[in-house]
Amino acid sequence: MRRRIDPADGTLALARWREDPEAADRRTVATAVRYCLEELGTRAEGNSVEVRVPPFGVTQCVAGPRHTRGTPPNVVETDAATWLSLATGAETWAGAVAAGSVAASGTRTDLSGWMPLFR
Repeated sequence: MRRRIDPADGTLALARWREDPEAADRRTVATAVRYCLEELGTRAEGNSVEVRVPPFGVTQCVAGPRHTRGTPPNVVETDAATWLSLATGAETWAGAVAAGSVAASGTRTDLSGWMPLFR
């Protein structure tokens, strides 16, 4: 996977978000989200699951059957704060799904094996 976010910039944005999520500006949040999406795509290479964090980004990941048209059969969608909480270990996958802050449809959408991305 080709990275668009420089890892140094992504790490800095994620650190700033961790310090005070409420005070993080939109650009910082966007960079942190995109960096974490790229990291997931790198660690869980594949095209069977689409992870969406509107309005900041999307990635395809997890090995398996590839979809080519229309809505993919395996979709995960969440907001930026939940995504960053999952990526940093501040929230668990099971807890976020149970709380309804993550919408996951499809047989391959359990990302708990890759979360957290950063401790």
